[in-house]
Amino acid sequence: MPTPTLTLTQTPPIIFPTTLTPILIPACLIIFAFGIVIGSFLNVCIYRIPKHETVVTTRSHCMSCGYHLRWYDLVPVFSWLALRGRCRKCGEKISVQYPIIEAANGLLWVATFLICGFQVRTVLYCFAISALLVLSLIDARTFEIPFSCNVFLGILGVVATIFDAEHWVSHVAGFFGVAALLLLVYALTGGRGIGGGDIKLMAATGLLLGFGCNLAGFLFGCLYASVIHIARMKLAGAKSMLAMGPYLAAGILTAMWFGERIVDWYLGFLM
Repeated sequence: MPTPTLTLTQTPPIIFPTTLTPILIPACLIIFAFGIVIGSFLNVCIYRIPKHETVVTTRSHCMSCGYHLRWYDLVPVFSWLALRGRCRKCGEKISVQYPIIEAANGLLWVATFLICGFQVRTVLYCFAISALLVLSLIDARTFEIPFSCNVFLGILGVVATIFDAEHWVSHVAGFFGVAALLLLVYALTGGRGIGGGDIKLMAATGLLLGFGCNLAGFLFGCLYASVIHIARMKLAGAKSMLAMGPYLAAGILTAMWFGERIVDWYLGFLM
């Protein structure tokens, strides 16, 4: 296995499970543990941000009876399993979303580490994925991407640009590229063709990923939206109006993991 490096520019190595070493196994467990802890905070964000409630100072509590959760009620995934999905005080059901988001965040962090290797951008991508999880669920429910999520992604993009100063042009072009196209669509359709939150999302992730990967992520997002939403309309009777955020998030995730390889393959194919 190649020696890991702390860079943003090299194509990240894919570390398949068959090559896991005794060192990587505990590393994955540690990353998963951190991931599910952050996942617990993501659930707080998902519920409170649409209500414009603070996600910092207010203690976690039961949504039904207001019982303030103790530390042993807040162990990610395991507390929900131990309580069998019910409040310790009133017995009201606790949404299965809690352990799903916690476990999903942990697994996505581990997958990102295995795909991208030990690099600065791996850390940035992990935090970006967490933000994408939050905005996807909120957008799916409210048809609005929280501005705070896009600001957070933009900050990660600034950090990525600083560490990858050699390729700053790509990051700046990524900020304007897809977002400018979507802004034109927004202006021509009076906001009916695309949402303002989607424009800000693609600008923020463009700064993080660079132009080529962000464009690939946008195209994958459109592909996912076309295939999945049409299937939902046919099979589940979904309405034609859709929240684009979750699909764009899936496309961006694809670009984080495989974008460079896809862009390199496409350019090689053209040449």
